[in-house]
Amino acid sequence: MFNKILVVCVGNICRSPTAEYLLKSLLSDKEIASAGVGALVGKPADKMAFSVAIEHGVDMTEHTAQQLTSELCREFDLILVMEQGHINAVTNIAPEARGKTMLLSQWLDKQDIPDPYRQSKEAFDYAYDLIERSVKAWSKKL
Repeated sequence: MFNKILVVCVGNICRSPTAEYLLKSLLSDKEIASAGVGALVGKPADKMAFSVAIEHGVDMTEHTAQQLTSELCREFDLILVMEQGHINAVTNIAPEARGKTMLLSQWLDKQDIPDPYRQSKEAFDYAYDLIERSVKAWSKKL
């Protein structure tokens, strides 16, 4: 049912690419991508996000940030976001996407996954842990 999954955050350089590549490792039969509501278009994954992912065996070398568009929203069956506020941001860009937009942490008490950008390694580790647990929960549902 959900064969095309889009993961969304703000800059598309920390949280959403981490979730994208984790989902790809668990759901190789699905098409998975990521984007940002305020993307740093063309940028690679943040150095600290990349480093933490590598520590866990996840390689985001191929990542390039892209802006979320209404066209992109139409392409995907399921849109997973990091924070409650991102649901509104997605809906502002593509109102028709509201019904297929959910929190990545849907199965973890719907908690926001905080943005670690420009914060300590501990902040990145914490975000990674929440993302990993959320992705594993989604992989069982999909």
